[in-house]
Amino acid sequence: MSTRVPAVTVAAVDLGAASGRVVRARVGPETLELDEVGRFDNVPVRVGGTLHWDALRIFRGMLDGLRTAGPVDSIGVDSWGVDYGLLDADGQLLANPVHYRDRRTDGIPQQVLAKVPAAELYAITGLQQQPFNTLFQLVAARDSAAFAAAETLQLIPDLISYWLTGMVGAERTNASTTQLLDARTGDWARDLMTRLDIRTALLPALREPGSPVGDLLPEVAAQLGLAEPTQVTAVGSHDTASAVVGVPAADDRFAYISCGTWSLAGVELRRPVLTEASRAANFTNEVGVDGTIRYLRNIMGLWLLQESLRTWGEAGQQVALDALLHEAARLPSFGSVVDANDPSFLPMGDMPARIAAACRRLGQPEPESPAHTVRCIVDSLALAHRRAVEDAQRLSGQDVDIVHIVGGGARNELLCQLTADACGLPVEAGPHEATAIGNALVQARALGRSGEDLATMRALVRAAQPIRRYEPAGDPRAWAGALARLG
Repeated sequence: MSTRVPAVTVAAVDLGAASGRVVRARVGPETLELDEVGRFDNVPVRVGGTLHWDALRIFRGMLDGLRTAGPVDSIGVDSWGVDYGLLDADGQLLANPVHYRDRRTDGIPQQVLAKVPAAELYAITGLQQQPFNTLFQLVAARDSAAFAAAETLQLIPDLISYWLTGMVGAERTNASTTQLLDARTGDWARDLMTRLDIRTALLPALREPGSPVGDLLPEVAAQLGLAEPTQVTAVGSHDTASAVVGVPAADDRFAYISCGTWSLAGVELRRPVLTEASRAANFTNEVGVDGTIRYLRNIMGLWLLQESLRTWGEAGQQVALDALLHEAARLPSFGSVVDANDPSFLPMGDMPARIAAACRRLGQPEPESPAHTVRCIVDSLALAHRRAVEDAQRLSGQDVDIVHIVGGGARNELLCQLTADACGLPVEAGPHEATAIGNALVQARALGRSGEDLATMRALVRAAQPIRRYEPAGDPRAWAGALARLG
């Protein structure tokens, strides 16, 4: 007689750039049930000319969600990458973490590259060049009073876990986004840090996804109304690392697009690609769960839509995204397209005006209405997805038969269909909560209740979650022509 393995209940804390959520999940060998029990806005604050995250508000929102979740067997925290908090000798946060969209790193990459040439930096870290990488943030902060007083650096999910448990550390998948991790050794790139006058003692010991962080501090457990000790488990604490665990792939011949504020588009590998061609294509090698490599390119993503909606709302234009997408779907393709990774799109501000300016620079018509702007955005994102999927295959040698879109973008039917058309490959969209699912699966595995490998965990996702398939349509030559317009 077989014995049915009971499910466990875990809380997946998923902190995004726009909002945070707490998902209560029941997970077993044949069970995957999700219940979002808390959601809160993540609103940056500009003080003294610097854009900050409101870390205490984030922590409070998370506690409210955990209180609603009630008793669980484990808690895991994931978030966006690169940003950090500095702790003093007493373990106190010295200042609110600075937002990666702040302008303090303007000009800093050039200073760093004057000391460490780009090819050498990539050969060490395997990271794409982004102005907000933690390496550049630390060089920008090097002469500040907070940096001088700091004893320990904690990346955002590690900071939240520290406040929950009192234990410092650096989970490996998020550490790999900093440009401070050696892609060859898997350890901190201490020689690189020394060359750039960054104290190596700031960086705590690395920990692996699935390892225990510690039990909740008694005062935290009391706030949550919990009588029993509750474990915090390290997960793939970079949100894309958790999202890729939640990709419902049937085999390894897939590309993924984790589509939210950013689109992270690439393939899963077993070893990094550190070639000069990879560096020139601005691909990154970030660590995934189980020692995999997330070989991907960052694309500006739904930020272009989010910031456009915010701009129109502040101007008093009542616009609803669903209605705009419906109207945009009826417009002709390729009226105007832009490079979704144009650096001018990175800061907060008037996104429609910046898109119009990019169209002018390319000699294309400016969008005539919000619907035309939305059509320009989704066409441009689909083109960026196509370019990333093609480049990932060419540079890695990994062939792809299907593209999986997970995250909030999986709900955007127009973007999913256009991505299938642009790539000339079927797209399977969903789950939209892939990050929380991957977070929960890694916790459940640590507790002995989910599959032993990624394939088994993904099979559970495929069986338990709704997935929509989009077949490519239209003339692929039209997409090649639109791409050529970007140069």
